Amino acid sequence: MRSTIWKICCALVIIIGVLTLTPLVIPNGVHKPELMGMPYTLWMGIGVSLLLWVVTYIGVLVHPGKND
Repeated sequence: MRSTIWKICCALVIIIGVLTLTPLVIPNGVHKPELMGMPYTLWMGIGVSLLLWVVTYIGVLVHPGKND
């Protein structure tokens, strides 16, 4: 089970990394919508960072070599 979760975490990090470079996350010249006065690109970057932090934390908990 841990091995499967580890592989899912690795895949998620790769997918999130690729999506970060697409116009979905960082579009050219888009300043709206705003969330609490922050432009779209900023709050989307913060969201991606938090998501990567969560995936990394889960990866640390289920790493196959953790018990060695």
